[in-house]
Amino acid sequence: QSLPQQKLLTWLSVLECVEVFAEMGTARVWGEMGRWTIIVLIQLAKAILRLLLLLWYKAGIQMSPPIVPLNREQQQPLHPQDTEDNSSGKDQTYIGRRSSRVVRSLQSTPSLQSRHWGSPQQREESQIRRAEEMNQPPTPLGLQETIAESLYITRPLLHLLSLGVWGQRSWKPWLLSAVLDISSLSLLSDLKDLNRRERAELRRRTVLLLYYLLRSPFYDRYSEGRILLLLRLLADYVPGVGFVTRPLMDYLPAWQKIYFYNWG
Repeated sequence: QSLPQQKLLTWLSVLECVEVFAEMGTARVWGEMGRWTIIVLIQLAKAILRLLLLLWYKAGIQMSPPIVPLNREQQQPLHPQDTEDNSSGKDQTYIGRRSSRVVRSLQSTPSLQSRHWGSPQQREESQIRRAEEMNQPPTPLGLQETIAESLYITRPLLHLLSLGVWGQRSWKPWLLSAVLDISSLSLLSDLKDLNRRERAELRRRTVLLLYYLLRSPFYDRYSEGRILLLLRLLADYVPGVGFVTRPLMDYLPAWQKIYFYNWG
């Protein structure tokens, strides 16, 4: 990735990290008008950055999060003394004569904090495989796939526009957003030879379609009573589950009021 593309990904990641805080803070200070203003500005900025990545830098299917969090355990070497052991010619493994099982030698046993239960070869292979997956270039998108990804990127803006036109209680914004999401996924489903991260992203988008059961007005008219009844039954009749379901029942109304939790 080029330096400008990395900067765009960084800014996009920052926006996704602070969007909920910005919405809640602006609502507390400037009220509903300020809240919806910051929502529109953040969604507009995210759409512009994603469209630049898609159309200018050919970044392919947009990932979430844009920058993969660093896994420090995977970045650690097998053992701090690996280099010294290799240079001195010490064997890191022992192969059993009868079982042919690979066992770590005592000289190459790492400290307890960095110890793992696989052989050094298995860990090296997994690290190499993950590095190759991370370094795979994005799958080139044709015209149909580019349109599908553009629909997914611009869907929040079109949803906000429809909310301004028809109001928050209308079914039209809900239906428009659902149609755009399903259309984008159906057009991208024909794309072959996706890498592992892209397949995981499409699965994540498919699972997120369940959010439409929790989004107003569908939630207010159909889902709310059934979900609260199910949570209440679980809390009353399943031992130990109430520690999770009762706080969830109290949290759902507050969650419903935050746009970036259920629509962003």
